[in-house]
Amino acid sequence: MATKARKNRSDYAGLYKGHPGQYSWIMHRITGVAVILFLFMHVVDTALIGWGPEAYNRVTQAYVNPGIHLLELGLVLAVLYHSINGTKVTLIDFFPRLARHIRGISVASLVIFLALALPVTAIMLKQTYDLWKL
Repeated sequence: MATKARKNRSDYAGLYKGHPGQYSWIMHRITGVAVILFLFMHVVDTALIGWGPEAYNRVTQAYVNPGIHLLELGLVLAVLYHSINGTKVTLIDFFPRLARHIRGISVASLVIFLALALPVTAIMLKQTYDLWKL
C-alpha cells in the first residue's frame, strides 16, 4: 500500500530569482512600451499646431518644467537601452552561433549602455538643475 509522501518546503524550491536574460526581456518590453507612449504623445502635441500657435505654445511650455525634463531623461535612457538590447537580439537572431556567448554579449551590451547612459544622465541632470534654479 502506497502512502502519500509529505511535501516539505524545500521540495518546492525557493523563490524564483530570475535569469539575466529574463530581466533583459522584461526591460526590453517596458522600454518599448515607454517609447510607443512617447511617440503617441509626440504625434498629439505636434498635431496641436492645427489649432494655432497659441495652443501649441501652451502645450510645449510644459517641457520647461523640471519634472517633465526628468521624464525626458527617462525617455532617452529607455531609447538607449531598447536600441542596444535590440541590437543584441538582432545579432543573435541573424547569427545563432552567438547564442553560445549570450552572457558575454549581455555584459558587453550592459557596459555599452552604462558607458553611454552615465554622461547623458550627467548632462541632462545639469540642464534639469538649471531649470530648477529659474
